[in-house]
Amino acid sequence: MTFDLFDSDDELPWQERPCEGLVILRRFACAAAPALMSAVADIAGQAPFRHMVTPGGYSMSVAMTCAGPLGWVTDAGGYRYQACDPETGQPWPAMPDSFGQLAQQAAAAAGFPGFVPDACLVNRYQPGAKMGLHQDKDETDMSWPIVSVSLGLPVVFQFGGPKRSDRPQRIVLEHGDVAVWGGSARLNYHGVLTLKAGQHPLTGSFRYNLTFRKAG
Repeated sequence: MTFDLFDSDDELPWQERPCEGLVILRRFACAAAPALMSAVADIAGQAPFRHMVTPGGYSMSVAMTCAGPLGWVTDAGGYRYQACDPETGQPWPAMPDSFGQLAQQAAAAAGFPGFVPDACLVNRYQPGAKMGLHQDKDETDMSWPIVSVSLGLPVVFQFGGPKRSDRPQRIVLEHGDVAVWGGSARLNYHGVLTLKAGQHPLTGSFRYNLTFRKAG
């Protein structure tokens, strides 16, 4: 199945490159968004959203679930990928074709051809939720990029440097925007500022984020 990712010829997406290794594909996923959200509902029906707890005992404000051969988890034992949902003992839901296809197309558009993700973190933000600055460093091969799809309410994305002390840029991500980073920026610190209240026609009072990774 091939998506027409764009709403119309006069709404073609455009690229922004705020720094080396980071590409923002504006509105890249707008046309695919209804199918993506339908798939999110199916995934959550098998592996419900939950607020995971960090090794330090902090409950994440963002609700999360996963799809694909591997899922990312955090608990008292640390951060890791594993094949089964710790709450059910069952394999994570299969990654929908719509997810994998979009991730591959976005990565290629950003200059990273051949990307085949084996993990998708599905994050659900409600007003007041945020994601502190962190690195994505639990994957085994850092040569592949991170592909992050924004759906629903807008949010301020922070993208810093390889050190936590590096001052991050602030980039507003809106519905359908896709951020891709890799290469020299693969281990840059990044996060999301507190989500403000609002309503979106597709997602209501929530923002959803699909983060694709090659984990294994």
